Amino acid sequence: MTLVLIFVGAAVGAPLRYLTDRAVQSRHDSLFPWGTFSVNLVGCLILGALTGAGTALPTPALALAGTGFCGALTTYSTFSYETLRLAEQKAYFYAAMNTLVSIIAGLGAALLAYTTTRAIVFQ
Repeated sequence: MTLVLIFVGAAVGAPLRYLTDRAVQSRHDSLFPWGTFSVNLVGCLILGALTGAGTALPTPALALAGTGFCGALTTYSTFSYETLRLAEQKAYFYAAMNTLVSIIAGLGAALLAYTTTRAIVFQ
């Protein structure tokens, strides 16, 4: 059953990643990969909140939303590819900023969502 829930979550997360990436990127005239940055940041927020809720959520819900949905929504491989593509294009500033901002913002988003959810759920 867990495998089915992961599959369902991924079936929603993957197309949502693609559509969100294209929608966000089409609104920016920049080399910076805003679409990938956006989906990864949202995924960090959601996964941080799920982790913060911890034992308050049943394991199947964590498999569906965390492993399935967030796993398919976020994309480390595309983040890596786009960073390398920027470096190949000699857009070193954008490559460095993509790496730095993605890591700091992602960790910050996860921590913010984790601590907020923890405070609400386990008050």
